[in-house]
Amino acid sequence: MSPEAHSAPRSLAEALRARDDASLAALLRSRPDLITPVPTDLTQLATRAGTRASVLRALERLDRFALQTAEALAVAPDPASYDTLLGLMAGDAGDQTVAGALPRAVGTLREQALVWGADDRLRLVRTARELLAPSPQHPSPTGLGPTVQEATSGMSPGRIQEIVSAAGLPSTHDSVSAVAALTALFTDRRKMAKLLAGAPEPAREVLSRLVWGPPYGQVTADPAAHLRWLLDRGLLLPTAPGTVVLPREVALHLREGRAHRTPEPLPPAVAPAATHSPQVVDATAAAQAYTALATVEELLKDWDEGGPAVLRAGGLSVRDLKRTAVALDVSEPVAAFWAELAYAAGLVASDGEADERYAATPAYDEWLEQPPAERWARLAQAWLTATRTAGLVGGRDTKDRTLSALGPGLDRSAAPEVRHRVLSLLASLAQGAAPDTESVLARLRWERPLRGDRRDGTEDDLRSRLARWTLSEAELLGVTGRGALSSHGRALLGAPPAGKTGGQAGKAGDQAAGTAEPPGATSKAADSPAPTVPAESPGSAEPTGPGDKLPVHHHRSPDRLTPLSSAEQAVATAAAARLLAPLLPDPLDHVLLQADLTAVAPGPLRRPLADTLGVLADVESKGGATVYRFTPASVRRALDAGRTATDLHAFLAEHSRTPVPQPLAYLIDDVARKHGHLRVGAASAYVRCDDDALLNEILADKRAAALRLRRLAPTVLAAQTDPATLLEGLRAMGYAPAAESAEGDVLITRAHAHRTPPRTAPEPVPEGPPPPDATLLAAAIRAIRAGDLAATAPRKPVGEPLAGGELPRTSSAETLATMQAAVLTGDSVWIGYVNADGAASQRVIAPVRVEGGFVTAYDHTSDEVRTYPLHRITGVAELADD
Repeated sequence: MSPEAHSAPRSLAEALRARDDASLAALLRSRPDLITPVPTDLTQLATRAGTRASVLRALERLDRFALQTAEALAVAPDPASYDTLLGLMAGDAGDQTVAGALPRAVGTLREQALVWGADDRLRLVRTARELLAPSPQHPSPTGLGPTVQEATSGMSPGRIQEIVSAAGLPSTHDSVSAVAALTALFTDRRKMAKLLAGAPEPAREVLSRLVWGPPYGQVTADPAAHLRWLLDRGLLLPTAPGTVVLPREVALHLREGRAHRTPEPLPPAVAPAATHSPQVVDATAAAQAYTALATVEELLKDWDEGGPAVLRAGGLSVRDLKRTAVALDVSEPVAAFWAELAYAAGLVASDGEADERYAATPAYDEWLEQPPAERWARLAQAWLTATRTAGLVGGRDTKDRTLSALGPGLDRSAAPEVRHRVLSLLASLAQGAAPDTESVLARLRWERPLRGDRRDGTEDDLRSRLARWTLSEAELLGVTGRGALSSHGRALLGAPPAGKTGGQAGKAGDQAAGTAEPPGATSKAADSPAPTVPAESPGSAEPTGPGDKLPVHHHRSPDRLTPLSSAEQAVATAAAARLLAPLLPDPLDHVLLQADLTAVAPGPLRRPLADTLGVLADVESKGGATVYRFTPASVRRALDAGRTATDLHAFLAEHSRTPVPQPLAYLIDDVARKHGHLRVGAASAYVRCDDDALLNEILADKRAAALRLRRLAPTVLAAQTDPATLLEGLRAMGYAPAAESAEGDVLITRAHAHRTPPRTAPEPVPEGPPPPDATLLAAAIRAIRAGDLAATAPRKPVGEPLAGGELPRTSSAETLATMQAAVLTGDSVWIGYVNADGAASQRVIAPVRVEGGFVTAYDHTSDEVRTYPLHRITGVAELADD
């Protein structure tokens, strides 16, 4: 039983005043908006806890059964006893499951200051009652209507007496006693059963249609006989011309006392759809993690010389997104996800130029130098904490504008919490188990029900869409494998490892929460799936490997994981990287050359080899093995980058595990022999060649008409176009021209990496005030307690009080005399103080010294020694002796 159950507080402020510091901390942690800013005392805290915005936010964060309990209290008498509430939730027959879960729900409502009072006088805060109580404009989620007293408030006394008589009750002298008698009849199960036994069958059918809501119906001016029978006995009461309502007491009798048709005291279980070997899950996830790294690299390499233009309203155009999807060989939604992921990780941003374009940031070059596991960890952490939601791309905003990738309007503050919660539910399953998607969505709907939502599971609310996107994005990123959470994905959450390694037995706590696998162990060591972790188990698995420390949340059951702080998330991300590193393939330093002018890379290549091969050949297919194709254009590209034929032959001979095929050697030599034979420079543009016959051939070619060439000398042609266009035109005709400088030297064209100025990753948009840490909580509670002491300390009356009796005013002489006396006696006094900004406050201080127009004192309110100007003290009073 909670402490409040044994006391009788007269207000929410008194109930909060009776709490200990741990209980106040739990309240402020669950409702962080209450300390933004920190209240001056507990009365202000109680007032803030009852504001509409704060109560709405608190109700939205209740689970379904706690919300059902609050809804039942809203239709119960105020105050209501615990037994009355139990009857509304469990019904007349009683439901042991509901009865067992109700104390937890009431405790949750009490902890969040939505309910206060002892068990015999439970009160729902007024604002919550107004939000949840039934009204014609806002029907109650319970489906109940107004009470008899509320429904008859505007009815004439004569009509009320007619209803009482028709119901078989004796007449009364006034309407109040008549309504009370009618209410007593409707709440008496035996008498109501007798009354309804004589009802016509059509009348009972009408009641059955209204009993579970909505309780309102329409009648004509001349109702049918069965409706007249109900109206005469008050079983239906008029609320407006042509409208009747089923009184709450009648509905509760027909429902056998239950406020809800289907109470849901227990969360729906997350059911596994398939179970795989943990080794297979980890291997699949690791392969996908490597693919994720390669895809992000390919995306930014495609934008290396300046990516797509930024739309005027921000973001990528539909055409650029389609082009990016084709370049990555993925669908457009998936391309949007990779672009948003790179943006969230701070690897891509707009360059800020006049012709604004997207490009890689300097952080991308640093990211490329990191080990693969650390690069993946950075992407995974950015995804887990980002509020930007790629799944919204292509949808419409509130102004019916299309939402574009990398554009505005994609932030959803609930996204990080939903991602973390979905992965936590996966962590609660046995290792290697992939969940049934619908069971995950049902669990999320129970934990955060929408007010007035549909209970058939068909609503497509934002949280459900976020959950679906989370499951697919986690698979793309390699957090999950075949739908099941991987070992490194579990570590990313700060969850305890789920399997044993190398014959090491877990500690005693591991026996309760499943077997433990230390970070750094490979999936090969796991021999069998771990047992399912109970939803409420307090598991205390700890890492067993040296130096493998998990965040402070590791002592909790995976099903109860909460989002980590930034410092804890950094530790968890590092642990995930250590677990993933052994599962990633080692980069190779060789390829397999084939006679059909292709090279096969049987795995990931080391960066220098991959970069050079990416210039020398074109990627033909990707997968477990990447196939590169050599073409005249790709070889010319390598020659343009400054390589010679000798360099290319040596490079291929060094990195090929097979002999260099003769067709490839001939291709390199043939392109190299032609390369640079024609020279293109800037006059406007010109072509020169020592072979005048070749120039004659170009002039005679009809394809050269667009270049508008004319001969200036036997070995020189002039063009009325720029050098770049001339180069491309000649190459399209099958020649291999080379650009030359003003000095006549061949220009070497190296890849130009366009970078933005230093950029920071986009900050997540918070859903509300961030949860306070332990330090802030302790300081806030100390300040609130001190302020409450100052506000409630008994004081001796001094001088004339201000309006409302809040701050007594004393003259300067009285203030000085009282302060000096307090210094001599060591007593504490109460003062009113106005700071330099004009804000008034009241404080309890113990004066230490008074001199020079200042008083130095220990301030009990702020728990520190402070100095106050005497002219800013509005009044002073001695504290009462008690």
